[in-house]
Amino acid sequence: MGIALPKNASRILVAGSHANNLGYQCGGWTIAWQGLSGNNITAGTTILSAITTAVDHSSTEVVYSENPDGDFVKSNNFSYAIVIVGEHPYAESQGDSLNLTIADSVVAAWLPGSEGHGVADVLFGDYGFTGKLACTWFKTVDQLPMNVGDSHYDPLFPFGFGLTTEPVQA
Repeated sequence: MGIALPKNASRILVAGSHANNLGYQCGGWTIAWQGLSGNNITAGTTILSAITTAVDHSSTEVVYSENPDGDFVKSNNFSYAIVIVGEHPYAESQGDSLNLTIADSVVAAWLPGSEGHGVADVLFGDYGFTGKLACTWFKTVDQLPMNVGDSHYDPLFPFGFGLTTEPVQA
């Protein structure tokens, strides 16, 4: 089964604090202990740049806005949006958060590092998704601790949840 976003959509919105930030993609321990922000700290490709490279340039416009408001989104007739968000880089619990709000569709890319092409490749179906959660993804921090077999085991995504797809043939 192949799942992919179309490369030839007329307009694609790319948004989010991590779309155009190599430091955020790399995270803590990569460049510095608590991580850094920005694109001039290491060589690499942001996810935004990879998306822009991957689409059909003759028919697709990629529009980047880090934090667009509702009016901007509604008035620009986007075919779809890709929102890249995450925590600010940190190490050793320095950035732990009690807010676990996430979007309805999620690709957990767990610090994709310096090459955003890896994320774009699976979003657009050049490579299939493959992976299973190595931990339980709980709904709220109030559920912690939660482990498989607990009487209160009711996660958002259970241990081992995942998706495996085949590449989409052009």
